[in-house]
Amino acid sequence: MEMEALIEMMLKQKKWAVVGATPNTEKFGNKIFKKLKAHGYEVYPVNPMYKEIEGDTCYETLADLPEKVECVNIVVAPERAKRALEDVIALKIENIWFQPGTFTPELIDASETAGLNTVFYNCVLVELDKK
Repeated sequence: MEMEALIEMMLKQKKWAVVGATPNTEKFGNKIFKKLKAHGYEVYPVNPMYKEIEGDTCYETLADLPEKVECVNIVVAPERAKRALEDVIALKIENIWFQPGTFTPELIDASETAGLNTVFYNCVLVELDKK
């Protein structure tokens, strides 16, 4: 599937997790979390450093979420993104969106080899603004 079609398909998924969500309003992890919620998505913050973000329970890992999500947005450095990718594969989540700067060619290869729908280079904030 080409990137535009992947983006369109992922944005139709309504249950998301943001790995790297943060209460720091200056950071993308916060901006993405809030923007997805503002657009009507059900969003789970994932970050072991926080118990709560914007009034929502924050989860240590994807495995700790109360339900399976349809898409995982990655907003952490590639070293931490590798762990999140392993969790996505183990939990059989089909869609992963790597924000710019969160991936290496090896991570994208591993994601695509695992059969995941993989978006990278594109920013979810920019794509949501197009809606």
